[in-house]
Formats: sequence, structure tokens, C-alpha cells
Amino acid sequence: MKKLPSLFVLAFLFLCSSCTELQQVVNQLPSGEVSSLEISQGLKQALEFGVSQGVDLLHKEDGYFKDQAVRILLPEELKKVDEGLRKIGLSNLADEGLKVLNRAAEDAVVEAKPIFVNAIKEFTFDDAKRILTSQNDLEATQYLQGKTGIALQNAFAPKIDASLSKVGADRIWAEIIGKYNTIPLVKPVNPDLTGYVTEQAIAGLFVKVGDKEKEIRNSVGARTTALLQKVFALQ
Repeated sequence: MKKLPSLFVLAFLFLCSSCTELQQVVNQLPSGEVSSLEISQGLKQALEFGVSQGVDLLHKEDGYFKDQAVRILLPEELKKVDEGLRKIGLSNLADEGLKVLNRAAEDAVVEAKPIFVNAIKEFTFDDAKRILTSQNDLEATQYLQGKTGIALQNAFAPKIDASLSKVGADRIWAEIIGKYNTIPLVKPVNPDLTGYVTEQAIAGLFVKVGDKEKEIRNSVGARTTALLQKVFALQ
């Protein structure tokens, strides 16, 4: 049987509307048959790599704090606190307040791994087909966001709360808020640090997972296993 030209195969892949059609096409690729199981396993492997490397990077000291792409900044409510402290000569305390929020996120981010693993286990061939044939470089990352958002919030919040205490953030921010609220004519603040750091920590994690997905999709060198090379060649 005459092999289909590679450009035609790739174009047809994007038009496939069912698992059967996709499997019929991949069976005719010049590189040989790629089974539906391999496609599913390859996408799972890519997700696992993204999660593992993202968590490991962010869990290190300064993983959040010194990475401008994910660094947790102050919310609007606390920016005025920061400015107020600096005006009365407490810049060091303001700087430390920002750092400990990032430290809490770095401590808590390891909670993500088991949640992601469970979501990846539920991965179906339909999910794999959609992700593989998508022109969106973040399709897999967005899949994980949809599957894990609520679970991550529920798991991160108590861990962030504990981490704020562990790294001394609760003590430092009690001092910061206390000093700010004594400044004449300011409106007292009582921010939800746990909720804010939880939200920002999760957002930063998905940035890193997305970076890995884009790398695997766009760089052959990032496909470090035979399975990744075989499956992502279908793009």
C-alpha cells in the first residue's frame, strides 16, 4: 500500500473527528503504527514530566521568589500597606513580608503531585486525541486545570495555612498589619493571606506545567523518551 505523504497525513490528523479516524491515520504513518494506547500513554507521560519538573522547580528555595514569571506579588489591598511601611522607614519589614509569602508557596507546592497523578490516571483516549491534534500549545495544561482546580484549592489551603506559620509569615504579617493600622488616617486592613497565597501558588504552578508542555510540543530535544518522540511526531 502506498504511504500517504507526510503533509497530507498531518493535515488530515487535524480534521479527524473520531478515535477510529485518528487510529486509521496513525496506522499509515511512515514511522510505523502508533496504537491508541501509545498515544494515551505518551500524553500521560508528557503531563507527568510537566508536573514533576514544575513542582520540583518551585519547591526549591526561591523557586517562586526569584522567578519573575511566577513570583507572588502583593495584592492591591496590601500594596498600600507596603507603601505605608516604606514611608515610615520600615522597608526591611515590607521586603520580608513579600519574601515569606513566596516561602509559604514554595513549602506547600509539593501537595500538587498526588492530585495531578490522580487526574492523569483518568486520562482517556478521547482526551489524548484532542490534546495531540490541538493547535493550542497549552491544551494539556488546560485539561489539568479543569480536572484539578477544586482539588488543588482544597488541598493547598490548609497546607498554605500551615506553611505561613512554618516560615514565620503569620508572625511577620501580624507585625506588618499591626504597624500599618497604627498609621494615622489609614483604613485598617485584615487580608486573607491564606486564600491569596493559595490562588497565586496554584497559578504559578500551572505556568511551569504549561512551559514544559510547550517545550515538548515544539522541541524534539525535549522529548526525552522513545514514547514521547513517537507520539509527538504525530503533530
